[in-house]
Amino acid sequence: MDRPASFLPDPPQSPAVTAAYEADLSSDGYVNNLTRAWCWRPDVLASFQAVRGELTSGSTLSAREVAVLVAATAAARGDSYCALAWGARLAELSDEATAAGVLRGADGGLSAREAALAGWARQVVHDPNATTGADVAGLHSAGLDDREIFEATAFVAFRLAFSTINDALGAPPDPQLAEKAPRLVREAVTFGRQV
Repeated sequence: MDRPASFLPDPPQSPAVTAAYEADLSSDGYVNNLTRAWCWRPDVLASFQAVRGELTSGSTLSAREVAVLVAATAAARGDSYCALAWGARLAELSDEATAAGVLRGADGGLSAREAALAGWARQVVHDPNATTGADVAGLHSAGLDDREIFEATAFVAFRLAFSTINDALGAPPDPQLAEKAPRLVREAVTFGRQV
């Protein structure tokens, strides 16, 4: 018997659910477990993706910097699903060892700016109320401007919301996702729900 996609059964079919499933099939070749969970409200999924896309398209943070932020956030949150996905993405944009290091909380192989972003992501995940003006000044010193600091914080917050829904509803990482991830990335993801 197949393992369930989450603690919830698959949602009833509708044009919006079918469209979301077909988008996954087109891009990934399978329907993601997280899509099945989110499709209890496919309108919310579409809105969330649109807002996240708007943030990404208007940001001056590089694709690699975003991957560092998301990988560090997912690992600090203990979210295996997003850690596998974004660890693999970071490995494509850097290398396997750098990506695995970020997932383990080590920032060798990152620029000073990227390491500052990874540290900020971890701090926001662990205790956003403990951040200080000095922390923001450290981000400025690493070369980030005020808008980029806001964007980085929004990326972390969006990922936390996304991960929380996936994790709370029991959506395990897809086997196909784990199979595609580089070996060092897979080995670094020792937390969260198992494939």
